[in-house]
Amino acid sequence: MRFGYYLTEPKGDDPIGGLRTQIAQAAQDGFTSAWLSNIFGLDALTALAAAGGQVPGIELGTAVVPTYPRHPAALAQQAMTTNAALGGRLALGIGLSHQMVIEGMYGYSFERPYRHMTEYLDILLPLSRGEHVKYEGETLKADLRLTTPGGGFPVLVAALGPRMLKLAGTVADGTVLWMTGPKTVAQHVAPTITTAAAEAGRAAPRIVCALPICVTDDPAGAVARANEIFAVYGHLPSYRAMLDREGAATPGDVAIVGDEDAVLAKLDVLREAGVTDFVGSVFASKERTRALLIGAAKG
Repeated sequence: MRFGYYLTEPKGDDPIGGLRTQIAQAAQDGFTSAWLSNIFGLDALTALAAAGGQVPGIELGTAVVPTYPRHPAALAQQAMTTNAALGGRLALGIGLSHQMVIEGMYGYSFERPYRHMTEYLDILLPLSRGEHVKYEGETLKADLRLTTPGGGFPVLVAALGPRMLKLAGTVADGTVLWMTGPKTVAQHVAPTITTAAAEAGRAAPRIVCALPICVTDDPAGAVARANEIFAVYGHLPSYRAMLDREGAATPGDVAIVGDEDAVLAKLDVLREAGVTDFVGSVFASKERTRALLIGAAKG
């Protein structure tokens, strides 16, 4: 299992410089990847291109870019440009986002999200490989070929439900998870996506599992803190479904917390469940937690 680090959006007058510092530190510490969310702050692809181009030797991923606000050709072009700027080190994570965001904030229809993602990938994937795409779906159309450099990066789909996991395994390179615990990975995510990939004749998919993590002697306090920070994810339907599968009442119940031995044991359970890449979102006791992750990353 590889170890990645969840980047935090820097505050202050130089957010790109701050992000560059974080990426450089992650690379120096031995993490194989660093991941940035795309919510309402920095545009993740632009920020990674600007901050990561001068930091070699570490994969940089988006976790994740929402699909609805961008035509797949526009996203393919931006991702290819970012990958060129990074020297081929981009992992493009994409996702549907949530109905409250897509309909309530952007004003787009969130009807039939599986159809949307299927049509989106039908355009995005071949365009990102430099192919000409002539396509007409129910909601998306395209007739073009991009000459942008930087094609050929992995595309990971934020897939949680069974149909989306099968889609990701069949046509994409894997999935990016959040708020998904080890039992759910072992019993639902890994078998579904791996079987789909095998049936499609594709390589075993990546299962990138990001979770809050804290090394502490006060696990109850850390869980309470996680519940404060990540409370919203207990109410969003897609994450709520994963918490329910896990038997978790709150987001804090899937956080990786405890002393060093307890956290390492929980990371081993994730590895055994089928996680290929663990991405730590350090939310408290940061120096102690980071030290453990660095040790795990270096083996």
